[in-house]
Amino acid sequence: MSQAVEYEKLGEIAILATNNPPVNALGIDVRNGLWAGIERAESEGARAVLIYGEGRTFFAGADIREFGKPPQDPLLPALCDRIEASPLLVIAALHGTALGGGLEIALSCHYRIAVPSAKVGLPEVNLGILPGAGGTQRLPRLTGARAALDMITTGRHIPAPEALELGVLDRVLDGDPRQIGLEFATELLQSNAPRRPICELPAPEGIDFDAAYDTALRKGRGQLSPAVAVRAVQAACEAKSFADGLARERQLFHDLLASDQRKGLIHAFFAERAVSKLPELKDIAPRDLHQIGVIGGGTMGAGIATSVLLAGLSVTLIEMSQDAVHAARDRIAANLSGAVKRGKLSQKEHDEILSNRLGLATEYSALGTADLVIEAVFEDMDVKKQVFSQLDDVCKSGAVLATNTSYLDINEIAQATRRPGDVIGLHFFSPAHVMKLLEIVVADQTTLDVVATGFALGRRLRKVSVRAGVCDGFIGNRILNTYRTCADHMVLDGASPYQIDNALTEFGFAMGPFAVSDLAGLDIGWAARKRKRAAGFDSGVRDSSYADKLCEAGHFGQKTGKGYYIYEPGKRGGVPNPDVMPLIEADRVAQDLTPRVFSDKEIVRRYMVAMVNEAAKVVGEGIAHRPLDVDVVLLYGYGFPRFWGGPLKWADIQGLPQILSDIRRWSQEDPYFWKPAPLLEELVAKGGCFEDLNT
Repeated sequence: MSQAVEYEKLGEIAILATNNPPVNALGIDVRNGLWAGIERAESEGARAVLIYGEGRTFFAGADIREFGKPPQDPLLPALCDRIEASPLLVIAALHGTALGGGLEIALSCHYRIAVPSAKVGLPEVNLGILPGAGGTQRLPRLTGARAALDMITTGRHIPAPEALELGVLDRVLDGDPRQIGLEFATELLQSNAPRRPICELPAPEGIDFDAAYDTALRKGRGQLSPAVAVRAVQAACEAKSFADGLARERQLFHDLLASDQRKGLIHAFFAERAVSKLPELKDIAPRDLHQIGVIGGGTMGAGIATSVLLAGLSVTLIEMSQDAVHAARDRIAANLSGAVKRGKLSQKEHDEILSNRLGLATEYSALGTADLVIEAVFEDMDVKKQVFSQLDDVCKSGAVLATNTSYLDINEIAQATRRPGDVIGLHFFSPAHVMKLLEIVVADQTTLDVVATGFALGRRLRKVSVRAGVCDGFIGNRILNTYRTCADHMVLDGASPYQIDNALTEFGFAMGPFAVSDLAGLDIGWAARKRKRAAGFDSGVRDSSYADKLCEAGHFGQKTGKGYYIYEPGKRGGVPNPDVMPLIEADRVAQDLTPRVFSDKEIVRRYMVAMVNEAAKVVGEGIAHRPLDVDVVLLYGYGFPRFWGGPLKWADIQGLPQILSDIRRWSQEDPYFWKPAPLLEELVAKGGCFEDLNT
């Protein structure tokens, strides 16, 4: 027997207890142990087998350490078939999570019992594949095709009570999983319950699978795995036999395994786990955090305060007047009420937070005991420096002073204090209590324990935290400025904002750049353009006026009901604003530009190549330490399609030589297109790729 699976026999019941911490992943030792345990139970005269997990969970899925390595027998599909074929009664007792292969093991058992807190699911589509060990064939035979498709194409985790209603579980009972499993097995034996292999159940009734396929593809914005999973479930309904359905599932599984999207999603999976593991922070202890200060109670400040409160910390928020204090409290209360409606917070917890853990004041002296203060005021250097000077006077020694600036030089902000080592950037994304990304911006003099404290706060807030260096826009906004400028150039040269938005949503973005501008507010870009013009435009930069004209007319996007699109109350999305194209055409005439036709393919290619080139500069300059840092920022903060893995993973998949060739050609044809990033040229010369720099 494998050490990962312990065998015990109590009377007529053989017990297979898996002990493979931390999550009882289905690695080779576990698979061997389960196979050997079933065979031993059969040879020793047992009548039933109980399978359960020690520690905190049942099998939580595959062993990620085996990803990308040659498969080893027994493979999971064969193990599931072996368990199901056993002449003994096989019972699974679930607690924690039974996900992916873990649920497929449970489905291969003849009976399933779980504690009420357990969750089950088949989330393989999130890795670009589908359940490949019979999950798409067995689950529909229990739940019906429609419910199975909901579970498989969304990958959501189903609570045990719901799984019981769906027929996935036979019983839900509170208690120790071993004990309730033994009692259930004993009851089944005493009642002479039959074996109940799912493979012998009748095929489920079919549905309109073509419509389900189209729906999955649309909801996934081009992600293939949910749609292909529909075809696997279709096989469960339509194949001549269970074995034929399994063969179809396996074929589709291998098709997805070889796809570029699977490569992108696996990259995203590992990048998220690697991004906050910084060698320089090993053995560096963060500072203690209990009391957090927030300066500014607008949308961003209130969102940050909400995120901190939901993490169990106390907040003191500073505003300039009592009216502003009341408005900030109302925003935070509304955010917390939303958490109650979503089931993330009880009403009692909501009331306790507002009564006991949220303090509001108009004087900076209220921050004297704060362990960390986050400034979220207007994006103006003079204002920021004034705030930090006051914080320097009132905050205790050792307090971390953080700015939420999106673009400004944190080194300059830090010089407004006598303790620049305590200053760091914590760039939240709006709405701050919802968005997962946190850019942790390290200034020249920021100490390592302050950096460690930033990452500790990010973990406490359940953020995906990424280290960034100081430059205009850090990682995300610097790259955004480039690819957004590329879109503006294409508009001047002949494309329409609507063609660009459509092309990029077809590529997989949740929204195109002009719809995003409407959402954020066109006045933000307008203010930035006016600042740049006041500072003197670079002679190599193209300017335009059509967006300014919209703003001058009071059209700022969704907040005013009109921008690039027109928005009607109660309706989702908008329709193109007919006033926009005449403004663009007038701009072209004023600049003596002859518009040309762009294909959707060229739009996507130019947009992506500009993004990749700037991202390569960000990595080459050390603003991002690794390509995966860029990928995670764009995935979690800017709506980049997850199935491509991030812009630099996309570049590796497309091929760096061709991307470099495109940049060189376009920069020769167009004086405004960007020159190649030195790092990109270096990688192509060496025959390397961005992935090489992640290790």
